Amino acid sequence: MQHIRPLPAYLVQRFHGWRATTYQNNRAWYRRLAESGQHPRAMVISCCDSRVHVTSIFGADEGEFFIHRNIASLVPPHNPDGEYHGTSATIEFAVTSLGVAHIVVLGHSNCGGVKGCHDMCRGHAPALEEKTSFVGRWMDMLRPGFDKVASLPEGEILPALEKQAVLISLENLMTFPFVKEAVEDDRLTLHGLWTDTGEGGLEAYDPARDGFFPV
Repeated sequence: MQHIRPLPAYLVQRFHGWRATTYQNNRAWYRRLAESGQHPRAMVISCCDSRVHVTSIFGADEGEFFIHRNIASLVPPHNPDGEYHGTSATIEFAVTSLGVAHIVVLGHSNCGGVKGCHDMCRGHAPALEEKTSFVGRWMDMLRPGFDKVASLPEGEILPALEKQAVLISLENLMTFPFVKEAVEDDRLTLHGLWTDTGEGGLEAYDPARDGFFPV
């Protein structure tokens, strides 16, 4: 493992700062969490984007959210083909083992993955079209969403496509039998959100009005 290097000094310093302050001030709480196991009330499916800080947005403590992050917060359809499925495995664990009461799909503004899909659909991202592109094949899930928003004014397409990613994920969640069963039994609720990272805004999808509205 010659390619492994020591942790950067700034991360080491930050760890020691956290250990001496936050951890020491809440040591009993951390030990209780470690000993009693996790019992999160909600699962949040969020983007990998470093600007999206889920626990800060909702003021969440350790142990409160079961968080999964991937490119563009996308959920693939149920596909038990025996291959590797990180997002699907996380959803299965959250619903069948942890028994979360809520699944929140959180999209966001200026999403690089969504822009990649937009550029692919416009024919401006040949590298993402390659079969060897993991990002491109992942973003193929969003192509149907692009078709729905392509006729909008150019400045409105990307925000609308970011919200389509949330809606596609919510639809795909219901293709998982254990999700569908939990929803129909009122043991689980699904929620679609979109956050404006620059303005600090948060919008929720309202199925009755078929749109996203400020929280």
